[in-house]
Formats: sequence, C-alpha cells, structure tokens
Amino acid sequence: MKYLVILLALVSTVGCSVNDIVESNGSTEQNFDLADKDRDGVIMARERCAGTILGAAVDNYGCGNIKDINQRQDLKILFSNNSVVIDSQYYDQIEQVAKLMTAYPTTKVTIEGHTSKRGSYELNLALSQNRAKAVIDVLENTFAIDPSRLNAIGYSFDQPIDSSGTPEAEERNRRVIAQITADDTIPEMRWHIYTVDE
Repeated sequence: MKYLVILLALVSTVGCSVNDIVESNGSTEQNFDLADKDRDGVIMARERCAGTILGAAVDNYGCGNIKDINQRQDLKILFSNNSVVIDSQYYDQIEQVAKLMTAYPTTKVTIEGHTSKRGSYELNLALSQNRAKAVIDVLENTFAIDPSRLNAIGYSFDQPIDSSGTPEAEERNRRVIAQITADDTIPEMRWHIYTVDE
C-alpha cells in the first residue's frame, strides 16, 4: 500500500509538470543590434561613432581617441662605417613614414642623421647630413613625397645613444631618426582582434 501511494504521487507530479510546459514558436525577438559593423569592439546598439578607423583606440561608445601628430620615430637603419648607402632591407621602415605622410598631407618630416665617434667632427657632420639626405632621397624618389615637406639635418656624433665605445655601440650610433610633425591629428591606435588582417 505504501508503494502504491508513492507511485500515485509520482504519476500525479509528472502529469502536472507535463501540463506546465510552455510551447515556443521557435523565434525570440531581438530588440538590440548586437553586430559590430565597424569592428571596433562596440556593438551597434551602443555605437555613437560608427565608422571609426580599424584599430583606433575607442571609448565604450565607439568614439576614437585622437592625438597630435608630433612624434619621433627611430628608424632602425644601420649604416656601414663611413657609408651613406641604405640597404633595401630598410626600405619598409621608410615606407611607413611615407604612408603616414601620404595619409596626412600637412605632415612634414625632419630626418636626423647620427654617426659613431670615428674620425673628425667635421667629417662626421658631413656624413650624418648625407645619411639623413639619403633617407630623404628614398622618400622623394621611391615613395613620391614632395621635397618641400622633407628636411635633413646631421648631428655628427653629438647625440650618441650608446657611449660605451664598443663596436656594437658604434654600430648603434650610426642611425637616423624621423621627426614627424603636422597641424593634423591622428587616431590613437591600439592592438585589436583584427590586427592580423592588416
């Protein structure tokens, strides 16, 4: 009898729960646009600045941060001793400067040339000037940058980045730096999940 009561209780419970099932028509209405059409990490439902540049740093509403264009870019172009020849392996760095200058037409660049401390000051002053001029020539002749936007200046060995006097230090000091300035602003960029696509 005891088992019969338990069995009846179970049957009535199962029967009730079957009656409580709510059937769905298979679709749920979505009230918000969860797409990220400009791929900035902000869904369209919250987006206030659609169309931000891919990779720009944005706030919670998809609006990009901007900064003044005034930056120093150390070009990793190494020169042989007493040489102004730029190896083609370094052209991609110069191309990055050219791309920025093409994208922002008010930019100007000063290329600074530097040397190691071998030889006289005057010889190195001319050498550093010629190294900076060699980069200017690539910007002008290979990447079609207007020469009026380009300036070259040599500093001889006045501004070493390594004063240890080792052969490695001398190699590091034979370098050029691009100082880029403009009246424009530029989007502040950040790493993002789509970086590998670029």
